[in-house]
Amino acid sequence: MTGPSGDQDARAGITNVGMWSRAVSRAAMFLCLWLVLAGARPADIPAAAAAVVAATWASLYLLKPSASRRSPVAIARLAVLFLYHSIVAGWDVARRALDPRLPLHPGFVAYPTRLPHGVRRNVFTTLTSLLPGTVPTGERNGHILYHCLDVDQPVLADLAAEEAALVRALYNE
Repeated sequence: MTGPSGDQDARAGITNVGMWSRAVSRAAMFLCLWLVLAGARPADIPAAAAAVVAATWASLYLLKPSASRRSPVAIARLAVLFLYHSIVAGWDVARRALDPRLPLHPGFVAYPTRLPHGVRRNVFTTLTSLLPGTVPTGERNGHILYHCLDVDQPVLADLAAEEAALVRALYNE
């Protein structure tokens, strides 16, 4: 598939077959999203087709496919780690909220991420924003600032584990 970066994609190791494969998989995801949001009515087929084609083209143009492979095993490990941290942190937050005798030591920690600015860092901060007890609040000196309910907890170690799992799962590094 040639597009806005056809020659660059070929140099990056993405063949025309790979581009078509990625386009088809993205189109299938957009079609599923359409079906979930709008339902499956025959009268909507022209609008659905136009929306799927436009969304697929836009996604290929704005988020170029890469030659890296996703690891299903690492993605499953990331999901389990995220679920574990969500349950443990959620339980801890609920316990602290319901028992005023438990100490809170709110504050900020600066996490020195290895991820470059852009999509990778945004995915990481989005993932970690879903964990109870910590919220990314900005950046300072290349570090991501997190507001934490208890800075005495191993927040930096937990963030490092999440980052490592994310990199293994999505970026195959």
